[in-house]
Amino acid sequence: MAAPRRDTRGIVDAAELFARVRFRRREPAAPLRPYLEHYWLIDWDLSEPYASHVVPHPSVNIVFQRYDGGAGEPDGASGADGASGASGADGVPGADGAGGAAGRPFGELAGIGLELFTQKLAGRGRVCGIQFRPGGFRPFAPRHPVSHWTGRRLRFTDAPGLFPHADPAAVLTPDDEDARVAALDAFLLALDPRPDPQARLAMALVDHVRADRTVRRVADLARTGGLSVRRLQRLFAAYVGVSPKWVILRYRIHEALEHAETGTGTDWAALAADLGYADQAHLVRDFTRTVGVPPTAYASNPAAAGATAPGGGTRGPARR
Repeated sequence: MAAPRRDTRGIVDAAELFARVRFRRREPAAPLRPYLEHYWLIDWDLSEPYASHVVPHPSVNIVFQRYDGGAGEPDGASGADGASGASGADGVPGADGAGGAAGRPFGELAGIGLELFTQKLAGRGRVCGIQFRPGGFRPFAPRHPVSHWTGRRLRFTDAPGLFPHADPAAVLTPDDEDARVAALDAFLLALDPRPDPQARLAMALVDHVRADRTVRRVADLARTGGLSVRRLQRLFAAYVGVSPKWVILRYRIHEALEHAETGTGTDWAALAADLGYADQAHLVRDFTRTVGVPPTAYASNPAAAGATAPGGGTRGPARR
């Protein structure tokens, strides 16, 4: 696996997020790298509540969280990255604002979030997250297809048999960042993931979609993998958690979001054609449905994101 990626795809108004929190990505231990994108670590100490938005990746996340003197509260969450409230991209923890006593650490499994994810942060806190490669989570929890977790956020205490040896305090308590990374490594290595050719195939196919914008049709991707469309769909349900079509569209929206971040000079008709849309109107429709505002409005004012998206909006200040 290459070093942790440096792009901010999926994070809405990343510059604003990074100005308010301390955000880092770290590389896992060598045996874990085939399955993981990276670890993501966030610490914050805020004088006023802040809402961050993410367009989730097709990735499962495991998130260890602690809130000291303020709670984080995601919008659009029912049942996580998520019904739509799962933490689906690094940079946004998946707490639901009910973490028990202040400062009590907890762990959470966040399935792929299908809609815009809004996270409210307040006070002080710390998050240590694990972002799996799309297709890379199943070897760590082989009893269920990954689609079982999609749109869900599940605390470890609510499913004690899932990760029975997890110790959120061991991950979150150390002030030394290397010690936190080592604790994440130990947690995952104890799960003893076994090599799985189907997981490797799923990861390779998603990587192909992410890297090659000419992949526009599910049938084309199926041919790349030497599969029928039906077998491809089954593979994605079992190992990725969403359909091949969803993955193709999501990465195109990420690319459009990245273009919108650069400002107001984008030729949206040309970009729509480049991304495989029939016309500009279809791109604008998908962008607006996902981000909450049209791409031109977002380019002018990233803070407008979440205005109308199904998983977006706000519910008022996070509880203190």
